[in-house]
Amino acid sequence: MGENLNRLNENLQKVESLSKRLVAALAEKTPGDVGLEGPGQDLYLKAGAAYWSEVMTNPTKLIETQVEYWGKTMAQFVEMQNAMAQGHFTLPEPEDGPTDKRFSNPLWQTHPYFNFVKQQYLLGARAIEDAVTELEGLDPRDKQRVEFFARQVIDLFSPTNYLATNPDALERAVETEGESLVKGLENLVRDIEARRGDLLPMLADPGAFKVGENIGVSEGAVVYRNRMMEVIQYTPKTETVHRTPLIIFPPWINKFYIMDLKPKNSLINWIVEQGFTLFVVSWKNPDASYADAGLDTYIEEGYLKAIEVAKDITGEKQVNAVGYCVAGTTLSLTLSLLKKRGDTSIKSATFFTTLTDFSEQGEFTVFLQDDFVDAIERQVDEAGYLDSYYMSKTFSFLRAQDLVYQPAIRSYMLGEQPPAFDLLFWNGDSTNLPGKMTVQYLRGLCQANALTEDGFELLGETLQIKDVTVPVCAIACETDHIAAWKDSFRGVQKMGSRNKTFILSESGHIAGIINPPSKMKYGHFTNEDLTLTPEEWQDSATYHEGSWWPRWGKWLASRSGKQVPARDPGAAGYEVLAPAPGTYVLETTND
Repeated sequence: MGENLNRLNENLQKVESLSKRLVAALAEKTPGDVGLEGPGQDLYLKAGAAYWSEVMTNPTKLIETQVEYWGKTMAQFVEMQNAMAQGHFTLPEPEDGPTDKRFSNPLWQTHPYFNFVKQQYLLGARAIEDAVTELEGLDPRDKQRVEFFARQVIDLFSPTNYLATNPDALERAVETEGESLVKGLENLVRDIEARRGDLLPMLADPGAFKVGENIGVSEGAVVYRNRMMEVIQYTPKTETVHRTPLIIFPPWINKFYIMDLKPKNSLINWIVEQGFTLFVVSWKNPDASYADAGLDTYIEEGYLKAIEVAKDITGEKQVNAVGYCVAGTTLSLTLSLLKKRGDTSIKSATFFTTLTDFSEQGEFTVFLQDDFVDAIERQVDEAGYLDSYYMSKTFSFLRAQDLVYQPAIRSYMLGEQPPAFDLLFWNGDSTNLPGKMTVQYLRGLCQANALTEDGFELLGETLQIKDVTVPVCAIACETDHIAAWKDSFRGVQKMGSRNKTFILSESGHIAGIINPPSKMKYGHFTNEDLTLTPEEWQDSATYHEGSWWPRWGKWLASRSGKQVPARDPGAAGYEVLAPAPGTYVLETTND
């Protein structure tokens, strides 16, 4: 007993010390634009007006809804009281009760208190969902936004998010004499200190991986560097290679080594093994000094320069290019620009999870309206760049249960350390965005949809998607919530190329792309008829087991020329500057 008391007292002393650190960490928070914390007042006014219009025109419906909710609430309360009075604690689940992993602890079913809390929460959540679903008189985009933010409120108030109503956390605290709560507080302070006063749960063990040592280890060298990028040329693994080199442009929202996590699932390693001379761009992580870097800067000092480097080193007149996500969108701009200039440097283009037609904005609709974009514009005008925290927060709350609340419960309430998971480590290694580029992308491409409509004005030209006329291969992912595949498909349809290939991979934005053949995990769909609607295309598509990589490899090989002796990294005028993965990729947002 005395030992347990000593242990409890030690934990209480740690809590006091950690509380001081927590206060100090929270004090470091730099106030951001309030518009980035929630929707503008106009959305509340529209939703309120629609609600009261419904009340005035159909009051009976409101009364029926309220009476139904009250009835279910009271019935559940009486059921709980009866169970306690009779001494049995196994209560029946409602017929429509969800099998929700949040409520997997048996106490949610067998204990009257926890069962009552759960059922009251589910009844309230259902009432909110029904009220929002039945709300009429709103623009479809406003309706989508109201539904999204209502869901955020429902998720926030889940009883599992609070110690007093989370049996897993309470049981763990009792078992460990409070040590789990101390460790949870340590994790909380660590995360707030790491983000300088802001909070998002750390998803992966920050000490488990080191880029260039046990992750991102494919052999190669930096052969060119400017203020925007490093160009990495990878060491060949075959005696001969295809004549035409390949350049991959990764997104600058994250870092390139998602394609080189481990040798067994490295797309970079696989490409080199197929006999291609591979160049990969590693983008600079921008700070306030990059405020004026726009899409034009990325194209001139990034895309066009990288193409020049690859051509000079290999002695070839053309390259094949790959653009991933936002880098694919910018590759489309680059191709249109080259078409206007009569430049044939790019022989073919491959797009990974790329959007070029933003007429439908999918799940990002809630964040692409003027209230949020206005706030982002004010923020970047003041800071010069968009801090990586805002992008991380946006992506996380699109999947709040998996990327915010469940990790927070495990870390802060159960006192567990984040897992050593390479993909989640990469996900947390995010980057800033230059101010000018951010506004151009949001205003011109996302909101105005200029690339597929009137044209996007850049570098003295009006750039349009129809001017993408080289052979293209686009890979989209079936459950991608960032670049929805149907929107990607519509963009490819509008490209001017006569030679188009579209591949639909199973899974999402990352897993559908980083899908090595050795795993035989996710299959893919193909269909040569791109005149169909997305739904028709998928209905008549052919399903293939396994990765799309070999299919794309054959497509690329047929456009990469004959075999020539393998090329080691560098050439005259392009001496090796550093071993892969280079220096820019090691920079963090705090550097």
